[in-house]
Order: sequence, then structure tokens, then C-alpha cells
Amino acid sequence: MQNQANSISGIRPCIMVRVLSRVKYFIVMSAETRQLSPSVVWNHFEDLNAVPRPSKKEERVVEWIIDFGKKLGFETTCDNCVKPGLGNVVIKKPATPGMEDRPTIVLQSHLDMVHQKNNDTDFDFSTQGIQSYIDGDWVKAKGTTLGADNGMGVAASMAVLSSTDIKHPAIEALFTIDEETGMTGAINLNDSVLTGQIMLNLDTEDDDELCIGCAGGIDTNASLSYTEEATLAGLSGLSISVKGLKGGHSGMDIHLGLGNANKIMNRLLFGTNASFGTRISSIDGGGLRNAIPRESNATIAVANATEMKNHVQNLASEIKAEYATTEPNLSIEISNASTPEKVLPLALQEQMLAAIYVLHNGVYRMSADIPDLVETSNSLARILVKDGQFMAQCLTRSSVDSSKMDLANSLKAAFQLMGAKVEQGGEYPGWAPLPDAPILKTMRSLYTNMFNEEPQVKACHAGLECGIIGKHYPKLHMISFGPNIKGPHSPDEKVHIASVEKFWNFLLNTLENIPHMN
Repeated sequence: MQNQANSISGIRPCIMVRVLSRVKYFIVMSAETRQLSPSVVWNHFEDLNAVPRPSKKEERVVEWIIDFGKKLGFETTCDNCVKPGLGNVVIKKPATPGMEDRPTIVLQSHLDMVHQKNNDTDFDFSTQGIQSYIDGDWVKAKGTTLGADNGMGVAASMAVLSSTDIKHPAIEALFTIDEETGMTGAINLNDSVLTGQIMLNLDTEDDDELCIGCAGGIDTNASLSYTEEATLAGLSGLSISVKGLKGGHSGMDIHLGLGNANKIMNRLLFGTNASFGTRISSIDGGGLRNAIPRESNATIAVANATEMKNHVQNLASEIKAEYATTEPNLSIEISNASTPEKVLPLALQEQMLAAIYVLHNGVYRMSADIPDLVETSNSLARILVKDGQFMAQCLTRSSVDSSKMDLANSLKAAFQLMGAKVEQGGEYPGWAPLPDAPILKTMRSLYTNMFNEEPQVKACHAGLECGIIGKHYPKLHMISFGPNIKGPHSPDEKVHIASVEKFWNFLLNTLENIPHMN
């Protein structure tokens, strides 16, 4: 890989076409990114980012990682794979000489990535490789998510597997699927595919943290079919857009006071029928269940367009002032549009707006036991109103199961009051910390000696696969760490260049100093 990087030094990134599983896709090779240090990690990351890998459509990347393991000559299996892409991948590498007496280490990361792009970005995730570039101290992608979550973890595992000069115990590299939209890879993990005693999960986003616990979660999904009504004569069409929000991870970023496009749109529309004769035709807000919604668009019909415009513009000024610090690029626009032919029934419109208004979004409770840890939260991730169908999605997270269900049931009640059908599922457990685990003691000491500071030992308010994998392997000692990644799950995602090298060196030191276990 180093030779390849050197051969393209000084050349503008080139576009190539590769065929995998009879599907054509484009690779954008970033010469400058490939030459970053450690080059072995960055080259594996660029190779990975050339392969389309959305959640629930990982067939190509699963086939690709299986081929990687087999070419290295290692035992490579697809866990419960009926066909490529329907299971996790495990690649086993023997211990290096002198390390055979250490416990086997599971290096765990997930293959899928969140696919999000800006509205003005022309990009096809199914055929194009992620276009990375260097921006100062960071690596970003051109108008899309970067895939550092969890591509940096995958790349680090690949670098360990392909190495010939790294000291390490026996390695079981576990690459899971579908982490971002349900964690079904971890949920369906075979109970006998791993033999390791220690698992290093490479999927956190602050390089000074050692994560030893995480939140569980549950989805609350609401749906309702309705019969559209013909728009009354004399009404005028208007279009409203909310955009420019930062978005981000609905767990790790939920405490930052960021705007939720679905809640802002609802605030603009609430109560306007009485004053302006507003009738809603459609609303389309948010995208992925685990991302804070950045945009929402609505089409309405009104009796008094001029006054409605003034109302929205005045309210927009107030909202933008409220979010001036956390959302400086928030944009709220209202403009003329063709009058829609169909609208929601008025009674349902009022019930829907009221239900969404009372729906809790954001931090629900802070932990009373762990400083600065969000215990319970909810994100109203998706609202879709169109063609006689209402749909809403929420993701509730908590490190306390009873609090998680308390909040989830309040959401259920709000949707039921508007007559919607509510389904709750996708529940996954939290990860209970083991503060006395030998691996934590070793890694704390290593970190302090390497970087002359104490690491932050924390639990996080995100859904890591550790909790689920721990259900399959209850004796497995687990710890999670990674480089600095900002804005995951959004087109603003970026990874800090220096922290990748720090993360890599820390991983190598950890593998070399794995403690014996009784």
C-alpha cells in the first residue's frame, strides 16, 4: 500500500472504475490522504471508502472484506451468511512469536456507514466512492458523510491483520453489519464464533477517552393512513423550508442544543389555521433514525398568503436568534408555490401538530451517578406527511432501561392521542461498566505514560455494539476507543489527522502489552 501511495504522489486524485459482484462503481483516489501518517491505516481507509456500504446493503463490502482476509491466508468466515452481505465477518490471525501465551483479542468494528449528503451535492452512494480531502488538520468528504464512523476502526483492524512487524496476541477481527440502523449484525452474532477474552471496540469519537459503558435504545414508530381532502377554492400555495442545521449523532450530540428541523417546522405551522386558514398538504423532514434532522420541507395552502409569510418570517427571526450560537447557519424560507390539490383533514392536522408539539425531543434526564453523562434522551428523527400517509420515527436512548421505557411510552401516548398506530422495536441493551477489568488498568497506565495525561474513563450516550455482544459473550472484557471524529452521521463529518496517529500508536502499544488473565 505504501508503494501505491508513493506512486501517485504529486498527482491529482484520479477516478477509476472497478467491478465487484458485477456491479460497477467509481473509486476516487485521494493521493494526499493516502500519504498521511500512519499511511497503512489511511490507505486501508481509502480502499474501504471506495466500496459502497450503506446499512442493510453491505453485500459488496462484506464480499470485499472476506476477499481481503482470504488473500492474507487467514481463517475467514462469514457469520450466518446465507449469501454475501447477510452476516458478520470474522478474520483470525495467529499470535506473533512470543505472544502466544496472551489472551486472544477481539478487534471489533462495523462495516456499514451512514449515507447523508447535502441537498446541493450531486452524489450517488450506490456507485460512487467517498471523495475525501484534507482541510487543515482534518479529513472531510465533499458534501457527504466521510465514513470515519466506523471506517477508521475497520482500517485499523485491517492494518493489524496485514502487518508483518507488529507484536500482538492472537487476533479475531470481528466486522459487523448494520450497526447504524438496528445493530442486527451484533444481535444475530453466533454465540460460538469468537473465543477471545478481551474485546477492543474501535468505535468511539474522542481520542482522550476510554469508554467502558454505553446507552441502550428503542425505536418508536408511528403511522396513520388518512383520506385527503380537496383544497378549498381561493387558497394560495406556499412552500416552507428549514435547512442549514448542523445535524449530527442523535446520541453523542444530543446535549449540544442543536436544532431539530422537525420540531422547528412544527413550531412554524402550529396554530396557524385559526389565523391564516393554513392547510397542510405535505411535510418531509429528517432522514435517518440516528441522525439529528437537518432539513424539513412543507407545502401548504393558505387563505391569506401575505400575512402567513409575515408570520413565518417574524417567527423565523425569533427562532434564529434563539439558535444564533449553536446553529449560526439556520435558514427558514417561505415562498410562493403552486396550490396543492389535496390537503390533510383539518381535525387530523390539528391533532398531529399538537402531538408533535408535546413530543419530547432532546435530553430527558442527566445521570445522577456519572458526571456530565446524558442518561436518557429522544430524537424526533423523521416526519413524513404525503399522499394520505403519516409517518414518524423516534429513537430513544438511555443507560437506564426503566427511564428509557418511561420516555418511550410518553412518545407512544402522544402519537396514540392523534389516532396513530404505534410500534416499538429495535430495542438493544446498554453496556454495564466493569471499572475493575484488568484491560482498563493496563490501558489507563499505557495512556498516561504515552501522552503524559490521564485518559477520560467514561460511559457514552450512544449505542455501541458492546452491550449486545456482551449478551452473547458475558465473560468478555470490553473497552472502546478511537480517534477524534466530529459531526458523524452528517455531511459535516470529519476526522482529526493527528488523532488517527495517536489512536494507532495507542492501539499498537495496547496489543503489545495485553495483560495475562486468570
